[in-house]
Amino acid sequence: MEKSLLSGSTALLVLKLLEDGPMYGYQMMESLRGRSGNVFELKAGTLYPLLHTLENRGFVESYYEEGGSGRERKYYRLRPEGLEELKRQNVQWQQYRQAMEKILGGAFCETC
Repeated sequence: MEKSLLSGSTALLVLKLLEDGPMYGYQMMESLRGRSGNVFELKAGTLYPLLHTLENRGFVESYYEEGGSGRERKYYRLRPEGLEELKRQNVQWQQYRQAMEKILGGAFCETC
């Protein structure tokens, strides 16, 4: 997938992942890869600066918890402000998607 297509939507994707519950970084990378059928692959160098930005903006918060291996992992969870941002970005994405479908053609499905 062309990186420029993904770059504008990475925050939306990460917020959507965290809507399901707290996750640590590697878990987010694997979940995104799996849920997208290997189309979206975030590298650590992209994900962690994004998480720091989302945390600084008050959309996510981090905390440490012991993982299965006995070491502490840094988890991230969605804050109420992050849920509102997710909703806002999702509306924008739907508008963008509809406009692209109108231009590029093809059947548009409201519930897809």
